[in-house]
Amino acid sequence: MKQAFIKLHLSILIAGFTGIFGKLISLNEGVLVWYRVLITSIVFYFILLATKKLPRISRQEILKIGGVGVLLVLHWIFFYGSIKASNVSVGVVCFSAVGFFTAMLEPLINRHKVSYKELLFSLVTVCGILLIFQFDVQYRMGIIFGIISSAFCALFTIMNKRIGANHNSSSMLLYEMIGGFVFMSCILPFYLHFIPVESLIPSIPDWIYLFLLSTVCTIGLCLLQIQALKHISAFTVNLSYNLEPIYSIILAIIIFGEAKELTITFFIGLGIIILSVLMQMFDVSRQRTGKKLSPSET
Repeated sequence: MKQAFIKLHLSILIAGFTGIFGKLISLNEGVLVWYRVLITSIVFYFILLATKKLPRISRQEILKIGGVGVLLVLHWIFFYGSIKASNVSVGVVCFSAVGFFTAMLEPLINRHKVSYKELLFSLVTVCGILLIFQFDVQYRMGIIFGIISSAFCALFTIMNKRIGANHNSSSMLLYEMIGGFVFMSCILPFYLHFIPVESLIPSIPDWIYLFLLSTVCTIGLCLLQIQALKHISAFTVNLSYNLEPIYSIILAIIIFGEAKELTITFFIGLGIIILSVLMQMFDVSRQRTGKKLSPSET
């Protein structure tokens, strides 16, 4: 369990850079995601081929895992759409709503009782986002995209944990990326018809950012997250990822000077979100301490 939490928080640190790359890359969100899954699929395939760890599973399971990959690319499309419609700080703060959607959707999908404690923690986060939405009018479209993104992310995490229980992390990541690439290739012509772009070819800096995004922030991050999910609940993983905005916002302020774009209500809302994270961490820590002290557990 200790190693699982270390991997989880390392993945959160890496995730803090995904929003930064989304801002740095000049491509629109749809084209960006298409290149991301393409590069990730190719690089990871050859890594597994070279290490002789190329997974072999049934066609039915490949389709299931590929379907989970579709949820992931939908999350990415709206996530980067949120950043480009507002800024990095607003986009990553809205990502904090993942905990709320997980608390609502996981009981329905896995057919177990709703945890009112999880809902309480999540609603604290939602209050922070609503505060920002109410007062920062110029970022409302970005906030809407961000909330949709967090809903898809919650679905992805729940299904990833459910289907990934019977597969290793390499199989999950490879076929999720391939499934996401096939899906993006099918919808991209329609996407570009309604949202045309001047160029589909990345610039040299874009290629560098895309490679880092696809390797470190996709392969490295996803492998760590999938391994952590084998020992930690989807809700705890998603709520812990509320720490991601802190890293991203600090980086965005340093790199892009976004502090000038943010109002006092934004920071109040962010403080409320951080409070929800601290409440969850305290509760998990208290439960683990209680189990260690329980005679039945010794």
